Amino acid sequence: MNAFENFNLSRQLLNAIEDLGFESPTPIQEEAFSVVLSGKDVVGIAQTGTGKTLAYMLPLLQQLKFSKQTTPRILVMVPTRELVDQLVANIETFTKYATVRVLGVYGESNITIQKQKIAEGQDIIVATPGRLYDLAVSKALLLRDINKLVIDEVDVMLDLGFRSQLTNIFDLLPDRRQNIMFSATMTGEVDALIDDFFTLPEKISIAVSGTPLDNISQQCYPVKNFHTKANLLIHLLSDRKEFSKVLVFVSNKSIADRLFNSLEEVYGLSMCIIHSNKSQNYRIRSVQEFEEGAKRILIATDVIARGLDLDKISHVINFDAPNYPENYMHRIGRTGRAEQAGKTILFYTEKEGEYKAAIEGLMSYQIPQVAFPEEVEISNELIPEERPKIAESNYNRNLKKKNPAPVDEEKKEKNRKENLGGSYKIKLAKKYKKPQRRGDKNQNKSKKKW
Repeated sequence: MNAFENFNLSRQLLNAIEDLGFESPTPIQEEAFSVVLSGKDVVGIAQTGTGKTLAYMLPLLQQLKFSKQTTPRILVMVPTRELVDQLVANIETFTKYATVRVLGVYGESNITIQKQKIAEGQDIIVATPGRLYDLAVSKALLLRDINKLVIDEVDVMLDLGFRSQLTNIFDLLPDRRQNIMFSATMTGEVDALIDDFFTLPEKISIAVSGTPLDNISQQCYPVKNFHTKANLLIHLLSDRKEFSKVLVFVSNKSIADRLFNSLEEVYGLSMCIIHSNKSQNYRIRSVQEFEEGAKRILIATDVIARGLDLDKISHVINFDAPNYPENYMHRIGRTGRAEQAGKTILFYTEKEGEYKAAIEGLMSYQIPQVAFPEEVEISNELIPEERPKIAESNYNRNLKKKNPAPVDEEKKEKNRKENLGGSYKIKLAKKYKKPQRRGDKNQNKSKKKW
């Protein structure tokens, strides 16, 4: 018996879940189903990889009845374009045997086409805040019938600076609605958002961020520098059977491009890259090729560390230790999805040792250290970002005294004279005496007439 049958789901949803191979709900799905179904405001704190998408979508889809109305009834907001595409694909899979219209909207895509699709009628809109606000303000998207609002990965959304846009969107929504929010971490900004817009929300907390998942094994390597990290990565990836599907996280776009160039000669045909400077089509294609197995290695920045459900990743390799320990949890959550076994490896330099310590402090867990392989070359070459910065000294600047300009004695004497207003005014003053009191001249003239 499928444990999802205990939820009294419609036959259409049950058939879709069976097709997906889900046999029993995860803890967050079990906890959230009845609460979301009740219509209360809900705040879910769940670590990435725990199945929270199905946790909120299942009860919402159970309640969603067939309608021919053109205005949407469910709004889901997520922080990135990749998450929009993924969530739309998930909802389409969940509603395989039902008639549900779902549309994803985000920036860098044709807004005219999006407006046309909205006009055709939609039941569910999945959107990034910026494009959603543009569509709502232009009246292309009417939010008057939204009765279910979901904000997923809200902490990332606030980190990306969407607070003002979220506030503006809340003002456009009907007052009578159910608010559902999911986040991996609780921050002060998240708390403030809840206080301002939620009504007595029920909180559900499962696998709070910072709690290492039991099904993910962790290792770390002390590494000297970038080029040594690259040599170690090339060595590890040579075991194609063990490292069958590898997600490599780096700290920024320039490091991502540099690493891709370093590995391209060896693994160019089996490798792809994704970061915010890549076009939307390139990013989508990279994720698809990696997911379908056409590419074995995906190099990425934290732009996809949250929310993307990439299936059966054998290893997550942290090429750089993240500055914020929470990001480490989101990264490693890309493997070990839905309680499957996963493996993660952290490379860290001496400078990144403090980041590693912060990660271990957050998890209350010391990551097992592995001895550096003897066969891997240790490089002494430093990339520009690793080279010590030489501070420029101002000591020798401006020490040479400039020769003073020769003094013009005649000009100097002239400047000592008092400015009396010019020779013309001096002559006038001598010729015409200034009257002692105002009106004296007029009085004198009048006396002469009489």
